Amino acid sequence: QVHLVESGGGLVQPGGSLELSCTASGSIFSINNMGWYRQAPGKERELVARISGGASEEYADSVKGRFTISRGAVQNKVYLQMSNLKAEDTSVYLCNVAGYSTNFRPFNSWGQGTQVTVSS
Repeated sequence: QVHLVESGGGLVQPGGSLELSCTASGSIFSINNMGWYRQAPGKERELVARISGGASEEYADSVKGRFTISRGAVQNKVYLQMSNLKAEDTSVYLCNVAGYSTNFRPFNSWGQGTQVTVSS
């Protein structure tokens, strides 16, 4: 089993900054991709940012230039630095980690989500 725990969400004013963190634990052999998704009420889940094992980054057009994804040195953490936040960034943000477990089976795990609210 692979478990993900997110933290760092909260209430922030427009134009403010916030950093989300995600820690993966469990029977992990290797991690191929780590990413952040968000899902607002009435909306489909969408990719915000993703980083591969080779450090290749992918961002949604709506967050390019404002958000930065990074991985921790021990490879079991992923961060999302969010700057110049807008009201439309308000959502539940979910961490996603894909890789292989110690029994060499692929996994694709999701965190419980952390709420980000951007409001005056």
